[in-house]
Amino acid sequence: MDERARSRSHRFHAIGTARRLCYCNPIECSYRSARMKHARASAVLLFLSNCFYLFGGTTETLVEPGRSDFNPPRFEFAIESAYLLGAINAPASYEIGAEFLTGRIRWGVVDRDTWLRGYNQFYVSAMAEPIFRGIENYYFGFNLGFRYNFVPRGSRFVPYISGGVGGGWIDSHANITGGQGQDFTFNILSAAGISYIVNDHWKLDVGALYQHLSNGGQTDPNPSLNLFGPQAGLTYSF
Repeated sequence: MDERARSRSHRFHAIGTARRLCYCNPIECSYRSARMKHARASAVLLFLSNCFYLFGGTTETLVEPGRSDFNPPRFEFAIESAYLLGAINAPASYEIGAEFLTGRIRWGVVDRDTWLRGYNQFYVSAMAEPIFRGIENYYFGFNLGFRYNFVPRGSRFVPYISGGVGGGWIDSHANITGGQGQDFTFNILSAAGISYIVNDHWKLDVGALYQHLSNGGQTDPNPSLNLFGPQAGLTYSF
């Protein structure tokens, strides 16, 4: 074979090899394509899971040091006292001693490493309020509402906020200017403060209380009362 024929043979061999490298059989091509799609899907799932973890939180329970889980008390019973003064255009100078017997039941837990970590409670309060200064002499009632407890990790101090509505009875004196127009009166309570956890069963509470008394416009005039003052309490948890 002369030199020209030998060169043509090498060129045809190189072209055939290149064609075999560029083209695979259908089964092999399908397998490679499936592997590439699987890799892309895995990358997308990994990206989405990381985004959910970073921005949407986690469903795993965050464990307290030395505890199996975050398990706030299910039930609580509290004795609370407040000293309230009339304010915001009160019709007369009022001083009231407010006494509460309160039962609370846990209703929902937020167990995440944010400032909202804590638990919600539904409460029922019985109220007895001697009026030290004012037109009337006493007020008895009830209040239903919710309380949220913020539980910082590793701290005995637990801030709280609460609010509720209810009704009650006051010894009204409609014939006196500025006195309540009827015995039945609605009440609105809101409070904020901090609890100190003494042990697994006992807590001390200190805070501020706002109370609104009004008959809801059932009489005219309707001189409502707005009262503010400090509040303290003792809570038993079980």
